[in-house]
Amino acid sequence: MRALAVFAKGTNILEMSGFEESTPFADSSHMLEWECMKQSIALVLALCVIATSASANIGANSERIEDAYGTIVQRRLRDDGSVSVVYAKDRYLYMVTFANSRSILESYSRADGKDLSEKEIAKFLKANSRAQWVASTTGKERHFRTSDGAAEATYGILNGRPALTVRDVRR
Repeated sequence: MRALAVFAKGTNILEMSGFEESTPFADSSHMLEWECMKQSIALVLALCVIATSASANIGANSERIEDAYGTIVQRRLRDDGSVSVVYAKDRYLYMVTFANSRSILESYSRADGKDLSEKEIAKFLKANSRAQWVASTTGKERHFRTSDGAAEATYGILNGRPALTVRDVRR
């Protein structure tokens, strides 16, 4: 109880008995290093939480997809029982096919109908798999497959606009 009262008064706890000069926190430079380390750890953890909550991809549930991809533009029930939803956010259109409330196919295109840049294609591929994407080209379409064989992608014309379509092949 005495320690709590001393701490509440704003007394430096390092001055309390039991701490010697050899304690790593005995001088202010070590205290400063410790504070910087704690802040760095907190920042890294916060960035990890933001990164995982902001991304959505193949296999994600419908709530996570809706949070990440923005406004619903169109929703359609397909003959096989799956649901196709088109979202619009920033300068992109996202078409996602859900089966059992999980994303099984996603297409990404620019709202203005222009081609996706190499950087945009790489960003969407990376968001859908941590595995290495291997590219191959046949005719006008570009094909990609993950090194683990879990997903494949095609860049070509979809509904009259250039789009990258990624699908889960494990299904």
